[in-house]
Amino acid sequence: MPVISHRGAHMPPSPIRKLVPFADAAKKRGTKVYHLNIGQPDIETPKAILDAVRNTHMKVLEYSPSAGFDSYRNKLVEYYQRNNIDVTASQIIVTTGGSEAIMFAIQSCLDPGDEIIIPEPFYANYNGFSTSSGVKVVPIPSSIETGFALPPIEVFEKAVTTRTKAIMICNPNNPTGYLYSMEELNVLKEICLKHDLFLFSDEAYREFCYDGNKHISALSLEGMDEHAILLDTISKRYSACGGRIGAFVTRNQDVINAAMKFAQARLSPPSFAQILGEAAVDLPADYFDEVHAEYTSRRDVLVKRLKAMPGVKCPLPGGAFYAMAQLPVDSADKFCQWLLEGFSHNGATVMMAPAAGFYATAGKGKNEVRLAYVLNKDDINAAMDCLEAALKEYKGQ
Repeated sequence: MPVISHRGAHMPPSPIRKLVPFADAAKKRGTKVYHLNIGQPDIETPKAILDAVRNTHMKVLEYSPSAGFDSYRNKLVEYYQRNNIDVTASQIIVTTGGSEAIMFAIQSCLDPGDEIIIPEPFYANYNGFSTSSGVKVVPIPSSIETGFALPPIEVFEKAVTTRTKAIMICNPNNPTGYLYSMEELNVLKEICLKHDLFLFSDEAYREFCYDGNKHISALSLEGMDEHAILLDTISKRYSACGGRIGAFVTRNQDVINAAMKFAQARLSPPSFAQILGEAAVDLPADYFDEVHAEYTSRRDVLVKRLKAMPGVKCPLPGGAFYAMAQLPVDSADKFCQWLLEGFSHNGATVMMAPAAGFYATAGKGKNEVRLAYVLNKDDINAAMDCLEAALKEYKGQ
């Protein structure tokens, strides 16, 4: 019998999707499942950008250029300029989702055996993409006690080796919702300049910053033109996860040239979604006001309910639409599976993402979960009713 690859055997499963079979079984039993496990917003995709696709009159659905349509890349220049990010169309490669942008960064800048430093907990697919590229993830710890702030610069210094090539951040952060400050970004800048490292900055949640705080892009850091690579996507910004359109952005010409070879190898990004993304740049300036207010109120409801539960810790997220909570359970994996297999409250249960899969360090996050506040407030309250009842009933305390 043929044997699968070492890479395939060691590819980590998704902590976000691995419980889906249990959720499907619960639904077949007639149990309503509140999905707080995945960042799929319930906010409607703007009609204007869907209409741009509907009203396209193509006689042939051709390949687009490997870097994406020129018209879309020029529109992205407008978008980035509005966000104080000064780039040209030639410094942008349109990608098949933010995932491909992450893969382009890792494969263009690191060789098998090289190391990438990532503050943990982190978006689980960073681990998957690194594994598939033969790259070693070196985690830098942050903790729920500090709200997942970056540790001191000395911790980064100790992590750098001769094989270190890059630092990866998600800002605002998935899974913690933490928003990095200018002081923290300057720490990363200092490390990158001192050790000649790349800084990969996943900025998928740029628009979702709360309490009057503003997002700071890695590409706005002075002196980082050759080091900073912005990884982006329209998925969360416009509630268009199925569009699968992202962007790889850098002023480093060598990196653009290398990434273009990977872009050519996969031929081209999806055409219809580029049309959608181009139309999105022209949405009214106040489009995000209502969306921002809705996510803020959802966050406040979720965190208030969690903090009222005995034994639960949950820092207030500064951005994105995720919260990390520490639960009074022995194993979040077992608890989340039990919620779907053996529990219901008023005919419903809640699905969350066990947090161990967002850590690279074994044993970390065992009693933590990530919750995505992507449902309306009534559903969030109902989901919290389920969780509160479940914690009282669960035996694995």
